[in-house]
Amino acid sequence: MCGRYTLTEVSPEALRKIFLLQHVPELRPRYNIAPSQDIAVIREGRDTGARNVEMLHWGLIPSWAKEEKIGNRMINLRAETVAQKPGFKGAFRYRRCLIPADGFYEWALPDSSPRKQPVYIRRIDAQPFAFGGLWDRWVSPDGADIESCTIITTQPNNLISPLHDRMPVIIGPQNYAEWLSPENHDTQTLLRLLAPSPSEELEAYPVSPIVNNPRNEDPACIAPLAQPSGQ
Repeated sequence: MCGRYTLTEVSPEALRKIFLLQHVPELRPRYNIAPSQDIAVIREGRDTGARNVEMLHWGLIPSWAKEEKIGNRMINLRAETVAQKPGFKGAFRYRRCLIPADGFYEWALPDSSPRKQPVYIRRIDAQPFAFGGLWDRWVSPDGADIESCTIITTQPNNLISPLHDRMPVIIGPQNYAEWLSPENHDTQTLLRLLAPSPSEELEAYPVSPIVNNPRNEDPACIAPLAQPSGQ
């Protein structure tokens, strides 16, 4: 799964160049992004074709939902079923997005310890990338309009498999246009983009348990854990 990630000190200009954005708001550095928070999402306008960053609630509340709290269970959707499930195949065909990040966390269970060890995963060049996501719009009984999103997960690559049996889908830059286009409804082509990213493009290292608490939001969350003397 993907339950925590980062988008640290990336300038608006860098995001604009990487994702070919028309407008980028000033985003504060985030070192411990957690579900139920508002997160930066990239969508492409159907009429204009322009890509913009907008803030959406993390935890998908489908348009057909009876209550808002369903979003607590929808922070991730599985790539293997997202195009078939009646409740989500519409979003997969028509409401896809990119979720910019520069790293994410998983938790390992070392043989010598009963406590899980947080691990930070990022590109080996430390550059931003994008998760594949879906979004939807829900109107509450009192008329509130909430836009929300989810991150799609897939089978893990060789780097992630010792940590977890799922990993977030990372969309390659060469596929951004294909993924974002509101006019692209080719399910089979889109499904091919949901493969695990190559292990050699990523690196992983242990970090401090302070990341376990989402209220901790500073560079110490991603600092490599100091190894004991003599190791």
